[in-house]
Amino acid sequence: MTSLPFDLKATCTALARSALFQGLDPTELEQIAQAMSRRRYRPHEVIFHEGDPGDALHLVVEGQVKIARESNEGGEAIVAILTAGDTFGELVLLDGAPRSATAIAVAATETLVMSRAVFTGLIDGTEMFRWRVLGGIADRIRRVTDQLAEVHFLDLSGRLALQLSRLAEESAPGQLAEVELRETLSQSDLAAMVGGTRQRVNQILGDFTEEGLVRQHGGRVVVRDVARLRGRASW
Repeated sequence: MTSLPFDLKATCTALARSALFQGLDPTELEQIAQAMSRRRYRPHEVIFHEGDPGDALHLVVEGQVKIARESNEGGEAIVAILTAGDTFGELVLLDGAPRSATAIAVAATETLVMSRAVFTGLIDGTEMFRWRVLGGIADRIRRVTDQLAEVHFLDLSGRLALQLSRLAEESAPGQLAEVELRETLSQSDLAAMVGGTRQRVNQILGDFTEEGLVRQHGGRVVVRDVARLRGRASW
């Protein structure tokens, strides 16, 4: 991890791109920006470990961050892949519990860091920010509920189809064809996201390719037909 020099304009621009800070006026953004620090992480560098005390919120400025849990046997479950504009680490600032997952830089990554004291001040004093945080928590609860249903009702093929279609919708909202996922995902990453093995995920991707649902380009997955792919994931 490397600390970077402060740049007010760049920091305000990064804050304005994040859903958590949208709607705040320029003066408020500048005040928040001045209280944040910039950090850069190398590819595969751990930002924090599961079980660490939580002392800061991170906003991804550039790069990608993997949020993951690890089993006692060393298996990995990827909870999310985050890109520019996404935030992580805020939950522990609300309840004081240890980190519930490990955050790892997938590529060279820059984040903005907000301390607990600044976060608490915004929660107490800025109604819009408080509602944004609550909305983010509600969204995560819905995702967990959906994931439980997916594990219970869908086979691996269905879970992979749903995960890829969801990533496509997040990468290009409203676009229904030829959507290149913004995340760079290996087959091992996809397996860790849907609870399968790399070999089986590879086989299913081959099936999806033959059906014209996906293709791979430059190390990235391209969803050729979002609606048809999502249709493979019905229960």
